[in-house]
Amino acid sequence: MRTRAFISVIFLILAACLAASARTDETLEELKARAAKARVEEQPELCVEVAERQLTAADKLYTDGKTDLARSAVDDVVHYSEMARDAAVKSGKALKHTEIAVRKMAAKLRDIKRSLSFEDQPPVDAAAQRLEDLRTDLLVRMFGKGQ
Repeated sequence: MRTRAFISVIFLILAACLAASARTDETLEELKARAAKARVEEQPELCVEVAERQLTAADKLYTDGKTDLARSAVDDVVHYSEMARDAAVKSGKALKHTEIAVRKMAAKLRDIKRSLSFEDQPPVDAAAQRLEDLRTDLLVRMFGKGQ
């Protein structure tokens, strides 16, 4: 009896691992489509994942000297961070997780900004400031008066 239960637990863990790896193989476009169609409770997590992937891509693109593509990726970071904030506020779920993720992305953008030439810094600085504004809004929603 114990052996059967043990095997069942191992099987469930294996199935969960396979499901998780299938999600990480998802392309950015598939993830964007899934985020657009997801229920409002699921959107914050999906939008944060899109924003984080785009932030990683922007960093690499700036390093490779592809500034136009990098700016587009930074715009996506801001857009999907806004979507995550909106969905988190609307659903009342994942406010804390979204705020933490946005804080980390804003810090990463400031780090990227420091590595860029003077001409390339303003859009990244504006994006970092916009993420800080989103963070402030999330913090007010979580801890503001009347909550």
